[in-house]
Amino acid sequence: MSAIRRLQLWQPSRVVPILLLSLATGAGCFHGHHSENPGSKGDGHHVVGPSYPIDPDLTDRGNPKGRQFEFKMRLADSKLFRGDDATLEPTKKAVRTERKIFVYIPAAYRDGTPAPVLVTHDGPSQLKLVRNALDNLTISKNPERSLPPFIVVSIENGGNDGKNSERGLEYDTMSDRFARFINDEVFPAVLADPAIHAAYPKLAITSNPWGRATMGCSSGGAAAMTMAWFRPDLFRRVIAYSGTFVDQQDDDAAEEAKFPLGAWEYHSSLKLIANSPKKPLRLFTHVSENDNRAKDPEETYHNWVMAGERTAAALKDKGYHYRYVLSRATGHCDSKVFELTLADTLVWTWQGYRPE
Repeated sequence: MSAIRRLQLWQPSRVVPILLLSLATGAGCFHGHHSENPGSKGDGHHVVGPSYPIDPDLTDRGNPKGRQFEFKMRLADSKLFRGDDATLEPTKKAVRTERKIFVYIPAAYRDGTPAPVLVTHDGPSQLKLVRNALDNLTISKNPERSLPPFIVVSIENGGNDGKNSERGLEYDTMSDRFARFINDEVFPAVLADPAIHAAYPKLAITSNPWGRATMGCSSGGAAAMTMAWFRPDLFRRVIAYSGTFVDQQDDDAAEEAKFPLGAWEYHSSLKLIANSPKKPLRLFTHVSENDNRAKDPEETYHNWVMAGERTAAALKDKGYHYRYVLSRATGHCDSKVFELTLADTLVWTWQGYRPE
């Protein structure tokens, strides 16, 4: 039995509405020939725990394996994240000189077909679980519990954490910069890697934004949200565990002028989700019962549980296809939560996808 069937419905407290504002927060046009009709199965609020058995579909069940590759990208070669931004404090928070890129191509992928893709942050975090899910569910005979043969591009962050760090710059900044980095620099590097090209000479990444998902935990979860929010023409499926939807943007970032409370603005203050035109996105969010700073008051803008509940409530009220999981008796980015829920999360996230 899947974890979806074990979940119990849970309703959060409602957020008090405010007057609507006119906010320009996206880039590009949402229209075009790409669309989907996934239905509402699995949408809504759910609670898991306190027991966390690993989902069998996240274990090695002896099915055919794909191929994994690894290469490096020098930060100095990047046009977008060179590791020398003025907001950084490298003497206090070290910046990497190069980042590792991990790529997994499942056995079910056929060279030459436009590949759907899942981008994961803080690579190779959770890559083993995602690999097992692909190996097991791309060959599933159950159409309601299967996955398309997406490739995984798992990207190491630029180093350290929080304000004035390279990781914080990449993940917590409210802009389309990181989405452009993935699309304009990482994807071409994947296709140009000699080992990958030798094994898959016709590899192509789909241009269909519904075929592009992004996933992370903590600030990586905020990055997943921000990539899709600012560039829904590039990415439309979001998986955010323990998302850092709090004020963790650099205080001296240029984006502070427009979004002074960073990702807190998604659900509170400016209330971007409520007050922006609805975007073509499909969003999974999660928070743990004992997540970071769960008892902090509102005025800190740094309570993960409050932020998670408010984000989910805003998505519900706006009419998004969303799935929100509260995990009982767990902490920040708790591995037990991934082991129980990730297969179901991936299945729900890719629901409705139609390959080219």
